[in-house]
Amino acid sequence: MSLSPDRRHVLPATDSWFNQLDELPAREIPAPADQAQGLRRLFAAHTMRCIPIVSNPAIAFGGALLERLCTVYAEQGLRTLVVDAGERARAPRELARFDFAEGIEPLSEQVSYFAARGLPLRHVDASGSTAAFLDAVADAAPDTDVMLVHAPASDLARLFARRVQEQQATALRPIVLCDEHADSVTHAYGAIKLLAMRAGLMAHDLLISALPGSRRAALVAERVARCADDFLGAVLHDWVAVDPAEAPTDRPSQALQRLARAQFAVALPQRVGDSGFAALASEPLRSALPAQPPHVPR
Repeated sequence: MSLSPDRRHVLPATDSWFNQLDELPAREIPAPADQAQGLRRLFAAHTMRCIPIVSNPAIAFGGALLERLCTVYAEQGLRTLVVDAGERARAPRELARFDFAEGIEPLSEQVSYFAARGLPLRHVDASGSTAAFLDAVADAAPDTDVMLVHAPASDLARLFARRVQEQQATALRPIVLCDEHADSVTHAYGAIKLLAMRAGLMAHDLLISALPGSRRAALVAERVARCADDFLGAVLHDWVAVDPAEAPTDRPSQALQRLARAQFAVALPQRVGDSGFAALASEPLRSALPAQPPHVPR
């Protein structure tokens, strides 16, 4: 039988259980066991973003396009690591084959470069995936915000396909590089086809090396978009023309800034592993020095 309203017993507010919380002992957070654990807590929310960039040996100024992306992220206060495994990248330093941190060369306070040609295949597993390479690079540079992975389409497919299949990169869009010449456009379309078939990456952005005011750049973007749609069902999400003669310190165009921000939003999130935190604890300053004057080859 239900109680009538006048007989219902109501405790006064002063008797509510939450008024007694002040009497409970404060929750004690144990001190970190070591410096690595403290850094792990500090960087627990830190996630770097991995952006795949398709290399194109048929263009002459691929390095300039990478530089412009780095400039955009530097203006946002982000630290960028260019992982160059492209066909024209120089061979990695000998020590880098054993310790990736030894091959990372600081170019400025916010940009570093890692010559990594041939290194992804050294991390291939039985299924043909080289995703472990991304983990190893992240552990070698745990303070990185943006990782630009510049490599051929076949390497990018092995690096990112598993992450796409495991729903870790559902919005990933590779950046495809090309210029106004027919051979570079053909190579770009071939890369789009390979990424669609091997990695299930059906959307992409296009970065075109072209002089200011070029009309052919728009025609190239239209042709690539039409072929990708008609024959692959793939989608060109955005494209931007970049003047290869721009200096790295020039302010990037609004269009390039828009593309870079959109890429950061859909990039593959990559967390730092325990070995990365241990490296931060044991090496407060990176010990590796460039074997030669640091540069991003064009």
